[in-house]
Amino acid sequence: MRQDNEASKLDRGQSPKESLQTLASYLERALDKATSVVMMRHTPAVCTVYLGDPSGPREELRRVGTIESSLADEMLELTSSGMNHLAIDGQPYRFIRSFTQIEDTAAVVFST
Repeated sequence: MRQDNEASKLDRGQSPKESLQTLASYLERALDKATSVVMMRHTPAVCTVYLGDPSGPREELRRVGTIESSLADEMLELTSSGMNHLAIDGQPYRFIRSFTQIEDTAAVVFST
């Protein structure tokens, strides 16, 4: 659970950072599909975002967008490995952030 100052500010209704709003939009899509959000950095400047089961075949992951690496880095700074409880735009989110490797690429997984 996030207990640092940034998470506390977000819980008090202050405006969330763009990175958390982006994460929330992908978490909503993952909830609709009962799946996970998977982020992989294929180039230094961009992360590709997928929905799917990271333990399954890579070709079954569905690409849903790309985000700048700086935005992905900020998501990682504002969340922690393991269980997270955040309020983003007044909406509570509970998810687990983990890491895995898919083929030869490291991946960050957000599971609801």
